[in-house]
Amino acid sequence: MNKDLLEINKLTISPKNNPQLHLVDDISFQLKKGKTTCIVGESGSGKSLTALSIIKLLSKQLSVSGKFFFNGEDITSIPEKEMRLKRGQNIAMIFQEPMTSLNPVLTIGYQIQEAVKVHHNLEKNQLQKRTDELLDLVGIPSNRASSFPDELSGGQRQRIMIAMAMSCNPTLLIADEPTTALDVTVQAQILDLLDNLKNKLDMTMLFITHDFGVVNDIADDVIVMFKGKIVEQGSVKNVLSKPSHPYTKALLNCVPDSAGKKVLKPINYEKLYKMMAK
Repeated sequence: MNKDLLEINKLTISPKNNPQLHLVDDISFQLKKGKTTCIVGESGSGKSLTALSIIKLLSKQLSVSGKFFFNGEDITSIPEKEMRLKRGQNIAMIFQEPMTSLNPVLTIGYQIQEAVKVHHNLEKNQLQKRTDELLDLVGIPSNRASSFPDELSGGQRQRIMIAMAMSCNPTLLIADEPTTALDVTVQAQILDLLDNLKNKLDMTMLFITHDFGVVNDIADDVIVMFKGKIVEQGSVKNVLSKPSHPYTKALLNCVPDSAGKKVLKPINYEKLYKMMAK
C-alpha cells in the first residue's frame, strides 16, 4: 500500500525569459497520507511557487520541470480539464488573505454554494443544506450566510475560505500562510480548526509558513527551503531538536521561547553563506 499521497521529483521552476534563474531548484519530497507537512522558509524561498505548481496554477511566464504523482497517479502532464476536476474534488487550497479570493459584493452563502456547484449538481434545498453543514463545520452560524465579506472579521473570513475548500471533501489541503494576517489568538483558533478538520476528515495537509512556532504546533514533518532549494527535511521532532543545516539553525535562533527569556539572534547572512560554503 502506498503511504505517500503526493510525490514530487526534481521540481524546478524558472522564468521563461531567464531559464538559468531557478526560483525552485531541483527539489523532491513526499507527503505522507493523513499527515501535516510544513514547508518553512523566508519570503522568496520558493514555498508558495512549490504549492501552486502542485495544482498547476503558476503564471504562464514560468516554466516547470519535474514529476508529480498524486495517490500513485502521474499527474505531471494531465490535461487542464482533468486537473480542474482534481482541484476541489481531490486537492484544495486556501490562501493568506481571504479578501483577495472572496467577492465583496456577493454574500458568503452564495459564494460557498458556487464552490459546491462546481463539482456537484444539487437541488436548491440540498445546496442550502450543504452550505449550512459547511458553515457549521468551520464554526460559523448558518444565519451569517447572508453576510457580505466586509461584515466579517479576518478570522471569520478565513473560516469561510476553509469552508469553501472543504466543500468537496478533498484528500489534500494546501494552506499557504493562512494565519499570517491574523492576530495571535485568532491564529491559534484557525490552526486548531485546520488540525481538527484534518483528523476528522482524514486529510493530508501541506502547510506553507515562515513561522517555526506554527510548525511546532501542527506539523508531523517539516521541509526547510532557502533560495529555492530544500536544505533540510524530516520529522518535526528531529528537525526542531537536532537541526543539521546552518540555515535551519539560524531560523530557530529567531524564534522566541515560551518564557520570553531567549536572546533572539537575527540571521547573519554573510556568516551563513560562509558556513554553507564549507
